[in-house]
Amino acid sequence: MEQTIPLGSRLLCQGVSLRFQFISDYREQFSLSAMCRVMSVSRNGFYEWLSRPESNRSQEDQALKANIRVIHEKSRQLYGERRIKDDLADMGKTVSRKRINRLMKEEGLKCKTKRKFKATTDSSHNKPVADNLLGRDFNQDQPDQAYAGDITYVATREGWLYLSVFIDLCSRAVVGWSMGSRMTATLVTDSLEMAMWKRRPEGGLLVHSDRGSQYVSDRYQKLLNDNDFTCSMSRKGNCWDNAVAESFFHTLKTELIHHEDFQTREEAQQAIF
Repeated sequence: MEQTIPLGSRLLCQGVSLRFQFISDYREQFSLSAMCRVMSVSRNGFYEWLSRPESNRSQEDQALKANIRVIHEKSRQLYGERRIKDDLADMGKTVSRKRINRLMKEEGLKCKTKRKFKATTDSSHNKPVADNLLGRDFNQDQPDQAYAGDITYVATREGWLYLSVFIDLCSRAVVGWSMGSRMTATLVTDSLEMAMWKRRPEGGLLVHSDRGSQYVSDRYQKLLNDNDFTCSMSRKGNCWDNAVAESFFHTLKTELIHHEDFQTREEAQQAIF
């Protein structure tokens, strides 16, 4: 009988409470006497353990599980332990990622698989490019000192929708954006002009992007020069030089776009807005 009980050798080295929990979980499958004998505990001790009120830690776990389930569902099952930890912190609950991981496993909660990011940069041009003046300094002390811009695409049944954004590297806020059916210089100038209209940045603003054709265009460069903005560009083929914008698009796609089937560009625009 003892040989058929699914007992790992490490369990015998664990605390008595864990052994009692194991016995409770398998009471319907195996003899209570046999399990107590294998676990080196008494039947009386087991019944006494059953009669005890639930421990504070166990009660906390049950409450946390309820919170985690709510957060997990609200995120459309996309949040993993790191994002759930942040949301719990916003609720005033400090919980380690290890504990969240354990509770999620006990509840059978998993985050959905995320798709890979696809770059849209077209740097096959002969126009001059700017140096990487930002130098991956993504943590600015003051707002409107440095913006990061990028373009991504969204699939719809009607065709591609392109999204251009500019992100303030101090607040991580999207300060300017535009969407359209074509990936043109107008797309990026419109989004930068929105940021200028909303934030009124002063001359000297550092505007970073990749070295795509839209960002080396005469129209975009004229907008920078006319407002005394400084142009900065990523090194060739190095997505990490624009990591903040890449990260934003990754989040947008995995939490919204990859889980939708947009019929029209207008439908996608409304969802993204």
